[in-house]
Amino acid sequence: MSLSPQLRRLWRDVTLFDGLCVRPAPMTVLVEDGRVVGLWSQGEFDEHQAEAAIECGRGGVMTPGLVDCHSHLVYAGNRAGEFEQRLEGVSYAEIARAGGGILSTVRATRAASEEQLVEASLPRLDALLADGVTTLEIKSGYGLSVADELKMLRVARRLGQLRPVRVLTTLLGAHALPPEFAGDSDGYIALVCNEMIPAAAAEGLADAVDVFCEHIAFSPAQCERVFQAAQRHGLALKAHAEQLSNQGASALAARYQGLSADHIEFLDEAGVQAMAAAGTVAVLLPGAFHCLRETQLPPIELLRRHKVPMAVASDANPGTSPICFPTLVLNLACTLFRLTPREALSGMTAHGARALGRPDLGRIEVGSPADLCLWDIQQPAELAYAVQPGRLRQRIFKGDLTHAC
Repeated sequence: MSLSPQLRRLWRDVTLFDGLCVRPAPMTVLVEDGRVVGLWSQGEFDEHQAEAAIECGRGGVMTPGLVDCHSHLVYAGNRAGEFEQRLEGVSYAEIARAGGGILSTVRATRAASEEQLVEASLPRLDALLADGVTTLEIKSGYGLSVADELKMLRVARRLGQLRPVRVLTTLLGAHALPPEFAGDSDGYIALVCNEMIPAAAAEGLADAVDVFCEHIAFSPAQCERVFQAAQRHGLALKAHAEQLSNQGASALAARYQGLSADHIEFLDEAGVQAMAAAGTVAVLLPGAFHCLRETQLPPIELLRRHKVPMAVASDANPGTSPICFPTLVLNLACTLFRLTPREALSGMTAHGARALGRPDLGRIEVGSPADLCLWDIQQPAELAYAVQPGRLRQRIFKGDLTHAC
């Protein structure tokens, strides 16, 4: 529920990070009917512009609302036991082969009703909103049957109706091989292509289709079949790529004009060049890198050299990144991947929006949607520098104050 909706709102003397850079002077920001309609540097503001506007704040740092472009927020159960196993020396791949990992969450999620999944997911969503997220991608992938994947997507859509947040949904049917298809991965991919994708498209439940291209998941040839099916139904494409090995999935996604390739720890220069040529965004997921104690870093310098936009996301999920604290992820992007604070914040605003096919979001410019955050800090770098809750002074979604303190 929004607080005191007004048509015109005004903020003065804010340090403004517009999604790509810090504006050089304190700014005045005017919002009307859910959009930014005016931006003025100090001394340039005409007080006549303030007529009939409600002044909402002075000082602080204003950023676009955070865009979390990769999450698995809808699921049942937890995998704390596997967290303990990994600390005792069992690898992620070994856990998956033994029927754990993704499949353990599949069993819990299949057994849960839509209402139970909504109830389980709302606290995680609320945590993201309380730390500044205004746009969120939610993937399926823990159902692995037509009925259960659609159930997850319906829950994700419902979350966007229950809270003031923009939810984009991604069908990740090609996430793992379900037990009923053991030994028949081609048969399962046929189900994804011929039944699951058409059903999700017919019900309008998916904005995009994702694949997990990896030696413990699906081959590049199988993922290509999924991409082709998604394109036939007019859905955007994404890929879990090069997380554990180099399968060439990033270049494959680029060849099909994929929005993003995500994880990419084992990405090589040929893959980077393919992404650069196609405009495919590199989505960095430092939470998973941290929780899995990985050592293979994404090729940050190559991505910079070839000017591939780098998004940053939570990867919030029960097994490898149980993190619903976006500003912590900004810190991890800087400390683990050596991004600058500006790069990290651009990654969770402008570039995160681009990874969702929504370049109109994640920016503060005249005409952009008024998804904004006002932070009780002195400079934008503080969001990545300190791991500290409670800095969000105001969260504005489509021009309405939804969180204020």
